[in-house]
Amino acid sequence: MKKMRAAVVGYGGMGGWHVEHLLKSDVCELAGIYDIRKERTELAQSRGIHAYASYEELLADETVELITVAIPNDSHEEVVIAALNAGKNVICEKPVTLSLESLERMIAAAEKNGVRFTTHQNRRWDVDYLSMKQIYDSGEIGKVLNIESRVHGSRGIPSDWRGEKEHGGGMLYDWGIHLIDQILMIFGWDVKRVYCVCDHITNKEVDDGFRLELTFASGQRATVELGTYNFIAMPRFYLRAEKGTALITDWREDAQVVKCKHWHENDVLPVKTAAGLTKTMAPRDEVTTDTYTVARPKSDVHDFYRHYVNAIRTGGEQDVTYDQMRTDLKIILAAFESDEKGMPIEI
Repeated sequence: MKKMRAAVVGYGGMGGWHVEHLLKSDVCELAGIYDIRKERTELAQSRGIHAYASYEELLADETVELITVAIPNDSHEEVVIAALNAGKNVICEKPVTLSLESLERMIAAAEKNGVRFTTHQNRRWDVDYLSMKQIYDSGEIGKVLNIESRVHGSRGIPSDWRGEKEHGGGMLYDWGIHLIDQILMIFGWDVKRVYCVCDHITNKEVDDGFRLELTFASGQRATVELGTYNFIAMPRFYLRAEKGTALITDWREDAQVVKCKHWHENDVLPVKTAAGLTKTMAPRDEVTTDTYTVARPKSDVHDFYRHYVNAIRTGGEQDVTYDQMRTDLKIILAAFESDEKGMPIEI
């Protein structure tokens, strides 16, 4: 099948990432980039990449079928809608946009012009997340009661536009949208309650961390936490189920599972703790539990482009649907409201 001609708007960090993958793609051919910064245009050209002189020139290129937008969050809507109105299919970097009204205008433009529009949820291909989803889907340790997802760093919020409110900065928009999307891909999309507390340790203008609690219609619960001032990181994932527990300490590590084989023990001996004896916290052994690891699943993040191009060509459903985009953004906005009001928000 002939490769789809694609261009990238914004040749910064993520724009450069998209270009790198498109140059090696088996489904797309890179037509070029557009960036408002002269130094980035010159950098692209020095690497043998075509740089459009203006956005209008890019939109007028009839050979381009797909445009990927990787620019500051507050600029997404205008650039995306212009591309959709020019008859281009569009991938927009997360979090798509900053309001549900803005998202609906983008969706309406795509439907009006008969083209596709989606957001780049590339972390659906993270192997740590895929390991947890595999454990959940298998049912091996029974119904899952709750899951905790954390990403911790210690360098504060980035010093570029991500630290500025007017550009849609902050960690909820930056990392939160990914972590929320992963949880919903595991538990489902029926969230009933959101409670969030944001950090402002290194940045008073936008959140530089947050702790988000999600309650689902099923009664299952999830904790999503992002910290940029954590010098000792907590585990990446912790999952508790009716018949066991799963843990991923770090995104580079395999998942560890302890499955309960037998619940009751008549001969449990008390153990000594710092100030007394306890049976309740007596450790388990191999008689009542099985301990094993789950191998990291294979994953290729460029499947995002492969699947999207296939959906465009065949008319099939895209990986990240409009309803999923709406729900992800709705939870982000509810999280901000919860933090502001200091109370849970019903969805």
